[in-house]
Amino acid sequence: MRLLVTGAAGFIGSTYVRTLLDGGYPGYEDAHVTVLDKLTYAGNRDNLPGTHPRMTFVRGDINDLPLLLDLLPGHDAVVHFAAESHVDRSLTAAADFIRTNVCGTQNLLEACLRSGVQRVVHVSTDEVYGSISEGSWTEEWPLEPNTPYAASKAASDLVARSYWKTHGLDLSITRCSNNYGPYQHPEKLIPLFVTNLLEGRTVPLYGDGRNIREWLHVDDHCRGIQLVLTSGRSGEIYNIGGGDAYTNVEITRRLLELCGADESMVRHVADRKGHDLRYSIAEDKIRDELGYVPLTSFERGLSDTVGWYRDNPGWWKASKPQEEAK
Repeated sequence: MRLLVTGAAGFIGSTYVRTLLDGGYPGYEDAHVTVLDKLTYAGNRDNLPGTHPRMTFVRGDINDLPLLLDLLPGHDAVVHFAAESHVDRSLTAAADFIRTNVCGTQNLLEACLRSGVQRVVHVSTDEVYGSISEGSWTEEWPLEPNTPYAASKAASDLVARSYWKTHGLDLSITRCSNNYGPYQHPEKLIPLFVTNLLEGRTVPLYGDGRNIREWLHVDDHCRGIQLVLTSGRSGEIYNIGGGDAYTNVEITRRLLELCGADESMVRHVADRKGHDLRYSIAEDKIRDELGYVPLTSFERGLSDTVGWYRDNPGWWKASKPQEEAK
């Protein structure tokens, strides 16, 4: 078995690859993985083993069709993580998100089609659904993205579906809730707040902090992706969630407690544009069809995550955005 994993020097992709190389996915203990990553600011080569007999690292862009056509032959499947993913950045650099998330996905799928790749999993996000005041989104919910990031991911989902419907590409789509865990770039909420607090600096809380998100440990997300890769139906979408919903205020208070800080370290800032109020996904489909169950409790996962950042200052100090590191 040979897998190509795009964007695998990033947070979620690197977790998937490390777990695979450690023998964490039954039946894939001998699989060889080719990592393709452009190594933008959010891609970190140190997130992956320096060398491994079952891993090949290639630095490259998913928009480079000749590279993909040279690289893909002989691979059995592709797991597609590569994406621009930070909502705040999409508000000022939307073109980068369209180029990578939409054009890059189309380019990759075209290369898969031409190269005879047998299976593709396209990794997406619950943000494509928009905002929901009550209840939870099923996979049939209409797409109503509210930010350039979410719109670019929704568009990429539709491109992926078209390659299944038009060309018969054996492809499934996953949509996850907010991930957290080790190796997450410190521009995102949990690692930003943790690293700021570890440095004795305030944390910037958007608006009134009442926005609600569901939180999913990255290990559980990657297990769900692997289930979809091995057992998911072609042309289907699978929501992957953790079921742990909290306001940003509640998350902030938990992080203050874990870092030994108090409310004086919270700095309220103006809300961002297009800030969705509430996300909630129904995950009955992946549970019923594939037997998915999240294993990491939020309490333990969050505590372990804070501990990882506390123990690895060299990693996050090198990754921290310069505007936040001042």
